[in-house]
Amino acid sequence: MERAQRADRILDAAGELLLAWGYRRVTIDEIARRANVGKGTVYLHWKTKDSLLLAVMLKAQSRMQHRQLERMRADPLEILPSRMMSRLFLEFQAEPVLRAAYTDDADILGRLNETAKQEFAELIVAGDRNLRHHLEVLREHGLVRRDTDVQHQQYALLATSSGFFTSEALLIDRAPDGLEVRAGILAHTIRSALEVPADAGAHTGSDLGCGADPDPASARLRAAATAAAPEIIARYECFTELCAQEMRRQIRD
Repeated sequence: MERAQRADRILDAAGELLLAWGYRRVTIDEIARRANVGKGTVYLHWKTKDSLLLAVMLKAQSRMQHRQLERMRADPLEILPSRMMSRLFLEFQAEPVLRAAYTDDADILGRLNETAKQEFAELIVAGDRNLRHHLEVLREHGLVRRDTDVQHQQYALLATSSGFFTSEALLIDRAPDGLEVRAGILAHTIRSALEVPADAGAHTGSDLGCGADPDPASARLRAAATAAAPEIIARYECFTELCAQEMRRQIRD
């Protein structure tokens, strides 16, 4: 337990310095000083500075994945693309390391982003495969339209979401006030493009609302999501474990 707590303290210190100083200026000496451990102690856990900072990125990703799984387990409607991506949009704002990776912020990450793409190549492929399967399950349960190819749907989902994520940096001066408002716009856009329209009244209130289902159409939507959720959740649990394995791989044996 003490070793794990010490590793978490080092990761937290490394993340703080990465955001404050950027990749080029961060050193193992400064990380050790911030974590209140010896430089040699840092190397007991990670072989290189890159492996440590890659673990910082993985830890942030892991936090998001666990929260996503918790939402899906608590409410099967969270498996819908509109809900999932709008929630992730909000989560990204609270994870500046991931936000920097998504926008390819060279001032913060330097060459680390390119290293991450190489080191996490298998994870990236697994994530794409996971999303493809997610959409296929939704199609089988009548939750996503079937009048277009699933590969095209996956591209549309990623391209739309990426546009909203990067617009936080590129178009913030022209964006509607409030993250919740922008997340709602993202949810509406994805729902209109991909999801099977429910009967009138199936969606009431905010796009991010999760109140009681007031009508038969909403009840049918929830029933379909409830039937689809276990298979989707199981896939995301497997992917979360893959990320945990990758984090362990970065640690010195």
